[in-house]
Amino acid sequence: MDHSTSLLRLIFLALGAALVLLVLRSAFHLPRGIDTPTTSLFDAAAAAGSSCTRFAPWGCRKGDRTKPKPKPPSHETDVPRHPLDPLTVSEINRAREILRAHPPFASSPSSLFVHSLALDEPEKAVVLGWRRGVDPLPPRRAVAVVRFRGEAFVLAVDLAGGAVTPLPVPASGYPTMTMDEQVSLCFAPFADPAFNATIRRRGVRLSDVACLPISLGWYGPTEENRRLIKVQCFSAEGTANFYMRPIEGLTVLVDMDTAEVIHISDRGAGIPIPAAANTDYRYARHMQEEGDPASNGFQKVRAPSMEPAPSGPGVELVDGHTVRWGGWELHLKADARAGMVVSRARVQDPRTGAHREVLYKGMASELFVPYMDPSEAWYFKTYMDAGEYGFGLQAMPLVPLNDCPRHARYLDGVFVAADGRPYVRENMICVFERYAGDVAWRHSESPITGMDIRESRPKVTLVARMVASVANYDYIMDWEFQMDGLIRIKVLSLSLSLSLSLSLSPVRAKTCQVFYAHASAGACTSSVAFGPVSKKLGRLIC
Repeated sequence: MDHSTSLLRLIFLALGAALVLLVLRSAFHLPRGIDTPTTSLFDAAAAAGSSCTRFAPWGCRKGDRTKPKPKPPSHETDVPRHPLDPLTVSEINRAREILRAHPPFASSPSSLFVHSLALDEPEKAVVLGWRRGVDPLPPRRAVAVVRFRGEAFVLAVDLAGGAVTPLPVPASGYPTMTMDEQVSLCFAPFADPAFNATIRRRGVRLSDVACLPISLGWYGPTEENRRLIKVQCFSAEGTANFYMRPIEGLTVLVDMDTAEVIHISDRGAGIPIPAAANTDYRYARHMQEEGDPASNGFQKVRAPSMEPAPSGPGVELVDGHTVRWGGWELHLKADARAGMVVSRARVQDPRTGAHREVLYKGMASELFVPYMDPSEAWYFKTYMDAGEYGFGLQAMPLVPLNDCPRHARYLDGVFVAADGRPYVRENMICVFERYAGDVAWRHSESPITGMDIRESRPKVTLVARMVASVANYDYIMDWEFQMDGLIRIKVLSLSLSLSLSLSLSPVRAKTCQVFYAHASAGACTSSVAFGPVSKKLGRLIC
């Protein structure tokens, strides 16, 4: 009797625990991961087969909820197969070992900071003479830009033999900021009590403050031989678009090597922070707050086509970096500074079948953004987006269906952290066929000839795309290859509005928006000027 009573109690206890778990599961919903499929917003009844993420809810289908998330590639076993292939993970690790063992770095390897580590490309004649499958690869070397105990070094590293050769160091200037530095500079002001007191006097909670490192520059002999940078802050209370809520007039001068706050300039105590209402750009946030995004002036999203090209992707990716399509053959790779580098672009001559050299090397050499505002908190904003921040370092993974069509092929980037270790930036470049309904060529015969002829050719092109997100700017760079041998370079600059708050009187304030929306460069165009901003884009080596 006692045993049966104990068994019944155990059964009821287990049933009660299961009921509690069911209640908890239905009451609490943990947020989904970035790549967790979601229910379709537009086509809940569509058939399974598309991939979707939190970033592209309009591309979701029911079947996506059962798809396992693919394991990201590690690239640890990659080997170079072309003279211009970027450094592999194993080659980066090899270069790191060589550098840390090289004097004087061997005395204190932890004091060595790697700002750049890239392939030392062979001479042009060597690359042009190399034949795939016939010739061995030229010797692999790397070029490193490092800093050790405050001094900069430029070094050539022989990956096979281990030799390190010093190269000339520029007489002035400093290397590109590392991602580690950029992250640490966002938090450096909070270690200073005077900064925290200034924020509190402005009536802003420290937990709502977001700070960003602004362009370095050089502003007088007091900054000589010191890596100094100005940091400005925003209030992120109530919105993800903190750029619209600047803490105007507050500028913090920080020593990049010591993270010490050198000086705080606060000339905007009377300038109010713009309201957060209607500034958030996230589609899901508007759906959550308004129900219908269009009710708040938010543009409805048109779901892109879910169908791949009828004959497949149409793009052949050979050995990870060589692209073949429509008679074109070119080499693509990611670069920490330039973002995307196009090399050895050749097109097939339809008469002879031979490939004709069109472009040896093309890339974005710099993006210069001078705001040209003489006020205390703005005069120093003269960004070198590629040289200071790294166009490739700021490249984010591309979002399928939004950034690239369904049938696109993707290339990853392998970059180097400040300690010399490699890391992978997934889906940094996409390659796809584009057809926008345009006509490449056509001719129809007039009825008076008696010839029933209507000939038309659709304009189908190959596009290689990357996107760099540098603070509130998103730069979309397209290299478009046409069937007639023409290369078009297109640059689209999209940004969040950046507010400049002005105190016009003790009781009235006005917010002026500085918004640069679009820049487009045609084939082989190297510079574009619009508004008060001039940007130089591109280097073409033919």
